[in-house]
Amino acid sequence: MAITLSAVGPAGLDPAPWLDPARFWPRLEAATAGLESPLAVLELGALRFNTNNLVRRAAGKPIRVASKSIRVRGLIHALLGTDGYAGVLAFTLPEALWLAETIDDIVVGYPTADADAIRRLAADPVAAARVTLMVDSVEHLDFIDACVPPNQRERLRLCLELDVSWRSPVPLGHVGVWRSPIRTADEAATFARVIEARTGFTLVGMMAYEAQIAGLGDRNDPGGSWSVTKRWMKRRSIAELTERRAEAVAAVRQVAPLDFVNGGGTGSIESTSQDESVTEIAAGSGILGGHLFDNYRSFHPAPAASFALSVVRKPAPSMAVILGGGWVASGPPGEDKMPRLEWPAGLHLVPREMAGEVQTPIRGEAASSLGPGDRVWLRHSKSGELSERVNEFVVVDNDRVLDRLPTYRGEGKAFL
Repeated sequence: MAITLSAVGPAGLDPAPWLDPARFWPRLEAATAGLESPLAVLELGALRFNTNNLVRRAAGKPIRVASKSIRVRGLIHALLGTDGYAGVLAFTLPEALWLAETIDDIVVGYPTADADAIRRLAADPVAAARVTLMVDSVEHLDFIDACVPPNQRERLRLCLELDVSWRSPVPLGHVGVWRSPIRTADEAATFARVIEARTGFTLVGMMAYEAQIAGLGDRNDPGGSWSVTKRWMKRRSIAELTERRAEAVAAVRQVAPLDFVNGGGTGSIESTSQDESVTEIAAGSGILGGHLFDNYRSFHPAPAASFALSVVRKPAPSMAVILGGGWVASGPPGEDKMPRLEWPAGLHLVPREMAGEVQTPIRGEAASSLGPGDRVWLRHSKSGELSERVNEFVVVDNDRVLDRLPTYRGEGKAFL
């Protein structure tokens, strides 16, 4: 059964049913009673809210689905069948080739050094017309040509990546992620001319991802100096990147007509949608609503994805231990990368042990009443990484199990 994510009327934009723990989690527990853990769940009402809320925030610009933040092929297809969504931003070329069997517009969000996958792409006219490769240097072009000479392959579509991280004054310095070496309009235009002069390539797009805006929460510790600094940094960075990105896009358009200019992410949709040089916005994390996005001031996603683990032991009357749980998110290590205990309310991790590969001890008032076989509900910090831990998601709608969707892992795919 294919799930649908179309708008469900005004009530579909009311997050209250999914953000009230006393209503949400017991109903999810009842709907999945009898299913074995570890159990990953997609709550369809919350999923619809997040899906439609992203479209509202995008203000008319299409959203390209960032697949690494989903990693569920059935859900990606459902999103692409929803108004406001168009195309996929994949994270590896092998993944893109697999998705291209059924999806006709895929941009690989990162440069590839997978020679075998490049050869497969170059030999497949259908895939070559559907998949766009990311590049930011002449070395990338040379690597592709070394894999398959231009006269022995299909013409390959390319996207030029512009770095839009912020070079702030001391003491912050470089703010953002280290990606492309191309930062200025002149550098972008020069590289565009190189691409256009090379046989076997067509420049069709640009990407400029503002990680320092999209990936940095500013809601936590609202009265603290760090939160104030982050909000100050975001304002300054938005102004700088909007001007520089527009100049670079205009310069490249003088060299080649571009099909798209991609920017943004779940955390920066409002500001990115106002940038006239951007034609589409990449987003995915806000669909599943990992708890990392609870720390943003501009939006608050519903907890569409969650997972349940079973209690297996009681080392002390006031404690319980759940099996597994050490599903820690990537990035700088910290408590914000740990899975968050959601239900029963009031549970917390034990500081000296935290979430472990085989067991996770928990404390809190509710822990006293938990016994073997009882379930504890958690959310992952980042959205797509949960899919690497489970074979499928159970889809719950209106307090009943509606469907099951395999993850990439459940379909036997592991792309990183």
